[in-house]
Amino acid sequence: MANKRDLKARIKYACGEIAGECILTKNYVPGIDEEAVENIVCAVALLQVRTIDRVSVSFDRTKRAFPDKKSYRTARREYFKRCYGELKKDFKESLVEVVKDMNALLPQEVRDANKAAAK
Repeated sequence: MANKRDLKARIKYACGEIAGECILTKNYVPGIDEEAVENIVCAVALLQVRTIDRVSVSFDRTKRAFPDKKSYRTARREYFKRCYGELKKDFKESLVEVVKDMNALLPQEVRDANKAAAK
């Protein structure tokens, strides 16, 4: 990712797309539990806020704590790599759970039609 601004924009975009799909499903799929869909949209919004809050992290050590600049840069790079790796993993797992919840709400005939259309 080029910078934090791009990362935050991509998180907002992904969450917005999922929330939009939920709203479309709520409005156009007959027999769906509307309250459950609204709960999923709220969960997506909460996921977005929590994930964006985690984007801005800072390295908790200073250059003086290291013998030279190279070791400081190496430790700092590893710290950020680990932080963003965990952020990415947690965000992906949460999105998978949301998609599973969305799919579970669909009536069986809609799921069968979707599977047939995918083939």
